[in-house]
Amino acid sequence: MTTPLPDPLTESLVAEARRDGIEKYVVGALITDEDSRVLLLRRRPDDFLGGLWELPSGGVDPGERLVDAMCREVLEETGLTVTGVTGHAGSFDYASRSGLRTRQFTFTVTVGATGPVVLTEHDGSAWADRGDLPAVSNETRALLAGWLGSVAVGLSAPTAASRRRVPR
Repeated sequence: MTTPLPDPLTESLVAEARRDGIEKYVVGALITDEDSRVLLLRRRPDDFLGGLWELPSGGVDPGERLVDAMCREVLEETGLTVTGVTGHAGSFDYASRSGLRTRQFTFTVTVGATGPVVLTEHDGSAWADRGDLPAVSNETRALLAGWLGSVAVGLSAPTAASRRRVPR
């Protein structure tokens, strides 16, 4: 059972994206293990941005709530079941493969078990340490740096001011 974020928060995230002219929504999940390592997945070489490591993530279907899409994507891409949503880690904008203005909303989550990770769309998975991230996008690196910095000082997630808009 997922603990949803308050609808006003997710609705305000979508409303802000609409005002900003965002055309496509993507959700990401920041999943950590008992050693505070972050789950990253490697894109297949023949995929858009092939070889890049990323958080479990994917597109939001029309009419789908952000949190529901995030839970679905985590299950589809990793086989892991989200048991709780603990916060909004941040968002970033980029141009999709088709050129659409896209915003990824990333949420911190808990899962029932951290393994086994069963891949369906990626060719690798890794639990990455804070100081040893593989090849991730600048946006993901900034998001993780902000989240990891907030964890170090005892916060559950960065503030809304931590949104990164870095061109790819």
